[in-house]
Amino acid sequence: MTLVLIVDDSPIDRALAGGLLQKQARCDVVYAVDGATGLQSIHDLHPDLIVTDMQMPVMNGLEMVAKLREESIQTPVILMTATGSEDLAIEALRVGASSYVAKRSLGKRLVDTARMVLASANEEREQNVLMGRIQSHAESFLLQNRPEECRSMSRHLQATLARIWNLTMTSQLRVGLALEEALLNALYHGNLEVSSSLKESPDNSFYELAAKRQNELPYCDRRIVVTSLTTPEEARYVIRDDGPGFDVANLPDPSDPENITRPSGRGVMLMHAFMDDVRFNQCGNEVTLVKTRIKRTTAGSPNVK
Repeated sequence: MTLVLIVDDSPIDRALAGGLLQKQARCDVVYAVDGATGLQSIHDLHPDLIVTDMQMPVMNGLEMVAKLREESIQTPVILMTATGSEDLAIEALRVGASSYVAKRSLGKRLVDTARMVLASANEEREQNVLMGRIQSHAESFLLQNRPEECRSMSRHLQATLARIWNLTMTSQLRVGLALEEALLNALYHGNLEVSSSLKESPDNSFYELAAKRQNELPYCDRRIVVTSLTTPEEARYVIRDDGPGFDVANLPDPSDPENITRPSGRGVMLMHAFMDDVRFNQCGNEVTLVKTRIKRTTAGSPNVK
């Protein structure tokens, strides 16, 4: 049976919310009198749903939601809002609460809102289980010479990997940064042939030349090909541009600390820092980035470096 935790310092409101969920939604209900006590109950009981007041002593609803998300606890939270707590509720929704119900409307709205949130959470869990069953996931894209497209591509790839591998936010961002740098390198240095030395100049000449060449031949007809292959053990990304390439031997040494401060070497540094393998083809117009999954932890949660 579904277990719901009601967190509220008002005995009347606790009883009202709990009674509605017990009688109409057939839920088991437990109670806590403030956010700190509620947080301990969450750790001990692992409820399926949390329904919390916003204004409470010791730890309010916003602080409790923020603490849950900080600990990567994804239990859905419904806020019970009273007059004067609207700002806290809006901020709690921003940091990860699932929905809200005004206290004056508990009788009309709470049960339906709880059913909707629980159904959504169950579907999310099933989707996560399904993602864990994937044996291979392949995609292929043909991008135009637009930085917006490159950034959107990197966000898509990192979100896809995060879903399949159940990544932490930090791991997801690291993969995304490496991919974005590789894509922008293919755009600016590959297809548009804008020299990285222009990044050293104090003006905006690098991006001005890039914008100009986006509408000039032969640059404007070039494309970026992106392929990805994800398995439970490895994610492999191949990014190829239509430019003339470069001398791979002249790449900055990613292990040299002096190159960290050079704008022209930033992309290669980040790729090597956040990926497990980075290889360019012989003519320099294709890069392969590989991320390897670490074995499951003792807690059973897979992760990456």
